[in-house]
Amino acid sequence: LCPPAMSRRVVRQSKFRHVFGQPVKADQMYEDIRVSKVTCDSSFCAVNPKFVAIIVESGGGGAFIVLPLAKTGRVDKNHPLVTGHTAPVLDIDWCPHNDNVIASASEDTTVMVWQIPDYVPVRNITEPVVTLEGHSKRVSIISWHPTARNVLLSAGCDNLVILWNVGTGEMLLALEDMHTDLIYNVGWNRNGSLLVTTCKDKKVRVIDPRKQQIIAEKTKPHDGTRPIRAIFVADGKIFTTGFSKMSERQLGLWDLNNFEEPIALQEMDTSNGVLLPFYDADSSIVYLCGKGDSSIRYFEITDEAPYVHYLNTYSSKEPQRGMGFMPKRGLDVSKCEIARFFKLHERKCEPIVMTVPRKSDLFQDDLYPDTPGPEPALEADEWLSGKDAEPILISLREGYVPVKNRELKVVKKNILDSKPPPGPRRSHSTCDSDFSQPGLEEVLEEIRALKEMVQAQEKRISDLENKLCQFTNGTD
Repeated sequence: LCPPAMSRRVVRQSKFRHVFGQPVKADQMYEDIRVSKVTCDSSFCAVNPKFVAIIVESGGGGAFIVLPLAKTGRVDKNHPLVTGHTAPVLDIDWCPHNDNVIASASEDTTVMVWQIPDYVPVRNITEPVVTLEGHSKRVSIISWHPTARNVLLSAGCDNLVILWNVGTGEMLLALEDMHTDLIYNVGWNRNGSLLVTTCKDKKVRVIDPRKQQIIAEKTKPHDGTRPIRAIFVADGKIFTTGFSKMSERQLGLWDLNNFEEPIALQEMDTSNGVLLPFYDADSSIVYLCGKGDSSIRYFEITDEAPYVHYLNTYSSKEPQRGMGFMPKRGLDVSKCEIARFFKLHERKCEPIVMTVPRKSDLFQDDLYPDTPGPEPALEADEWLSGKDAEPILISLREGYVPVKNRELKVVKKNILDSKPPPGPRRSHSTCDSDFSQPGLEEVLEEIRALKEMVQAQEKRISDLENKLCQFTNGTD
């Protein structure tokens, strides 16, 4: 007989042990999208409760496509794009506080912020609400502040991290001389008081952006030469992915107060794709999606050894070109959905739903604690002056209903001091109009009618002139 201790392995209790992933049915995918072929380790896809945005191939410049979530199936080849950049788009990110606002970063060294209407526009969107210029090389990373309104971070191949106030179009802070080489990724902590960055110089840095100080640093958290990624997880800990000396993929968990030794370090496999980590703070699950992999692995992070617990792997046949991750408020709570990924193939986008199997149809409180909602907790200047605030939480009990389109207003400061306004026309970039969508439509309709009237009058005048000419010629 086996000794009692050996007779049964003690299985760790976790409500997430049976999480399983499932692709949606074929008619729920987004087909016929020419996903960008640019070599860049960004995720190429950004999603929120209203839209899915995907960086696409485009001739002469850079573009991305925005589709309403419900507009599944084959995408019309003439579907309008967001085209304003003069070189490929490298990263996109939806504003967490306004589901109609998205930022894009490009090889053309600029960052642009766009207002996306709730209806599908007829033509390409070519005019950003604001263009942010400050980088001298291509910009490959952007990330919105999690709790402060209109604060956007960008990182470029000039080894520079810049923080912007999108509401004024101004640069708030430039973090110079901190990175000696290419920045691989940048992540905020939950309240946006700290940043974690990884860099080609093999260092992970924790930065206080407002003090412009590196408050912790770890050289070579993974010994390999390939890119490292780092994100904040619960309690200020840091989760990293990288490679060992033998080129095996690894994951690590680190404590900021003792950055020397990892809390956990695990080998995974010998694939060479960089692992993109997606973290869900509500469930403490980290999902790892490798570019070029055909699987998503997921782990639960807890306070007991071994701290990073393998849960399961979602496997498929097709490799992923990129991946979007839906915020919690965009999930279907009635189906016990705890995560949704948007997997990019060469020509389509395939949603993958992660579910916890439950027998009851009732709202599952334990799966859905209150989660960050769309209201910012701070204004940009409050955050800059040193204030911190946790995200404002909302309940998902009734299911989340996205708010109506709110206009992003950009008010340039002292616009008169910098340049005189062009004639009587107001500067377009002030964008301080209070038009609602119907109001704007009415004005556009009036303009169209006026144009037609002017053209008709011009034709009439031209006809009269011709007649007059004939008349005068006749009398001669």
